[in-house]
Amino acid sequence: MAALEFVKSSYSSGGGECVEVATNAPDAVAIRDSKHPEGPILRVPPASWAAFRAAVADGRLA
Repeated sequence: MAALEFVKSSYSSGGGECVEVATNAPDAVAIRDSKHPEGPILRVPPASWAAFRAAVADGRLA
């Protein structure tokens, strides 16, 4: 299995309160806290991640 490739949002200006996302996980999107990269990783189905992103973009989540 390939290593997860985590990235931060381009909107992150180096602040300490960021999440990192890896979309190269098989059958999941992996999410972790950038302050604790060795900590737990949340894995969600790609469809759930897409729905979350759409809700944020539409202003349904703040």
